[in-house]
Amino acid sequence: MHCNIDQRGARYRLAWGLMNLAAAVLLAALALWLRLWWLWIIAAVCLAGGILAIYESRKKWCIMRAMGIKTPL
Repeated sequence: MHCNIDQRGARYRLAWGLMNLAAAVLLAALALWLRLWWLWIIAAVCLAGGILAIYESRKKWCIMRAMGIKTPL
Protein backbone atom coordinates (compact mmCIF):
# COMPACT_ATOMS: atom_id res chain seq x y z
CA MET A 1 0.00 0.00 0.00
CA HIS A 2 1.67 3.19 -1.15
CA CYS A 3 0.57 6.84 -0.98
CA ASN A 4 -1.88 7.72 -3.71
CA ILE A 5 -3.29 11.05 -2.45
CA ASP A 6 -1.60 14.34 -1.66
CA GLN A 7 -1.79 16.51 1.47
CA ARG A 8 -4.91 18.29 0.23
CA GLY A 9 -6.75 14.99 -0.25
CA ALA A 10 -5.61 13.77 3.15
CA ARG A 11 -6.95 16.93 4.85
CA TYR A 12 -10.26 16.54 3.03
CA ARG A 13 -10.58 12.91 4.12
CA LEU A 14 -9.73 13.80 7.71
CA ALA A 15 -12.43 16.50 7.77
CA TRP A 16 -14.91 14.12 6.14
CA GLY A 17 -14.09 11.42 8.68
CA LEU A 18 -14.53 13.74 11.65
CA MET A 19 -17.88 14.95 10.28
CA ASN A 20 -19.00 11.34 9.89
CA LEU A 21 -17.99 10.55 13.47
CA ALA A 22 -19.90 13.60 14.73
CA ALA A 23 -22.95 12.54 12.72
CA ALA A 24 -22.70 9.03 14.17
CA VAL A 25 -22.70 10.39 17.72
CA LEU A 26 -25.67 12.66 17.01
CA LEU A 27 -27.62 9.86 15.32
CA ALA A 28 -26.90 7.48 18.19
CA ALA A 29 -28.14 10.05 20.70
CA LEU A 30 -31.24 10.62 18.60
CA ALA A 31 -31.81 6.87 18.34
CA LEU A 32 -31.65 6.58 22.13
CA TRP A 33 -34.00 9.49 22.61
CA LEU A 34 -36.57 8.50 19.98
CA ARG A 35 -36.11 4.73 20.41
CA LEU A 36 -35.85 4.13 16.66
CA TRP A 37 -33.89 0.98 15.83
CA TRP A 38 -33.14 1.94 12.21
CA LEU A 39 -31.23 5.05 13.31
CA TRP A 40 -28.68 2.71 14.92
CA ILE A 41 -27.97 1.23 11.50
CA ILE A 42 -27.40 4.66 9.97
CA ALA A 43 -25.21 5.65 12.93
CA ALA A 44 -23.13 2.48 12.47
CA VAL A 45 -22.64 3.22 8.77
CA CYS A 46 -21.54 6.78 9.59
CA LEU A 47 -19.15 5.43 12.22
CA ALA A 48 -17.62 2.92 9.80
CA GLY A 49 -17.30 5.55 7.08
CA GLY A 50 -15.67 7.98 9.48
CA ILE A 51 -13.15 5.44 10.69
CA LEU A 52 -12.29 4.48 7.09
CA ALA A 53 -11.87 8.12 6.04
CA ILE A 54 -9.58 8.86 8.99
CA TYR A 55 -7.54 5.74 8.20
CA GLU A 56 -7.22 6.85 4.57
CA SER A 57 -6.14 10.29 5.75
CA ARG A 58 -3.46 8.93 8.08
CA LYS A 59 -2.04 6.55 5.46
CA LYS A 60 -2.45 9.02 2.56
CA TRP A 61 -4.13 6.21 0.68
CA CYS A 62 -7.56 6.17 -0.98
CA ILE A 63 -9.38 2.89 -1.50
CA MET A 64 -11.29 4.24 -4.52
CA ARG A 65 -8.08 5.35 -6.22
CA ALA A 66 -6.54 1.98 -5.45
CA MET A 67 -9.44 0.38 -7.38
CA GLY A 68 -8.76 2.65 -10.38
CA ILE A 69 -11.56 5.18 -9.85
CA LYS A 70 -10.41 8.76 -10.40
CA THR A 71 -11.40 11.10 -7.57
CA PRO A 72 -11.16 14.91 -7.81
CA LEU A 73 -9.19 15.33 -4.54
